[in-house]
Amino acid sequence: MQNKFLLLGIALLSLTACKTTLLQVTNVQTQKNISINQDLKADENLAQFIEPYTLKLNKEMNQKISHTNVDLTKEGDNSNLGNLLADYTFDGADVWAKANLNKNIDAALINIGGIRTTIGKGDILRKNVFEVMPFENEVIIVKMKGADLQGLFDYYVKNQVNNPVSHLYIETNNGKLNKGLINGNQVNPSQDYYIATSDYLALGGDNMRFFAKGESIPTGIKLRDLFIDYFKRDQQISPKEEIRLNFIGKK
Repeated sequence: MQNKFLLLGIALLSLTACKTTLLQVTNVQTQKNISINQDLKADENLAQFIEPYTLKLNKEMNQKISHTNVDLTKEGDNSNLGNLLADYTFDGADVWAKANLNKNIDAALINIGGIRTTIGKGDILRKNVFEVMPFENEVIIVKMKGADLQGLFDYYVKNQVNNPVSHLYIETNNGKLNKGLINGNQVNPSQDYYIATSDYLALGGDNMRFFAKGESIPTGIKLRDLFIDYFKRDQQISPKEEIRLNFIGKK
C-alpha cells in the first residue's frame, strides 16, 4: 500500500512540474523588434576593443605579395589564372609527396568554379588571393591506377568544361577522346598515378566521381595558403600560355 501512495505522489509531482513548465513556456511576452538602421548607435566600447585587430587585419590583407604585368583571368578553356593555380597545386603537392610518400606527383586538377574572381594587372595583395579562393579547401593526393584514369578523360569528353589541369593534355573531338596524356605520355593502365586535387573534388564534387576509384591521401595543406606561398616566391608573375584542354569543335 505504501508503494502505491509513493508512486501516486511521484506522479502528482511530475504533473505539477509539467504544469509549471507549460505555464512558463506559454507565458511568453512579445517584444518589440529592433530594426538595424542608421538610427541604431554603434557600441563605442566594442569598436575601441576591436580596432587594434581591425588595423592588424587590414595591414596583413593589404600586404603586397607579388606583381603581374597582365590580367590574370579565368576565361577560356586554358585561362592563365587557371593554369597558374593548377601548377601551384601540382608543385606544392609534389614537394609534400616527395617528403612524405617518397613519390612524385604526376598531374593536378582543380575546378574553375573554385576560382571565384580574377586578379587585375599590377600589385597582387594578400586579400586578392582570399578573394580568389575564399574556401577552406585542402590539397588531396589521389592514388589511382592508370586504367581508372579513363574516368577522368571521359569526364572532360562529356562535359568539355574548363577545369584547369597541370601536366595533363586532353584533346576531344565530336564526343570522342583524341588524346589523353600525362606529362606528354600515354597512360599505362597498370601504373599507379598520383593526382593532386582539392578535397571537394576528391569527394566527388562537380560530379568528379572517378576519384572514388582511387585512394585519397590528405596533406593538411590549405589551397589558399599554398597559393599565397607560391605568389610570394614568384615576385613577377609570368603565367604560361599553354593549351592543355583542346576541345575541337566545341560549340
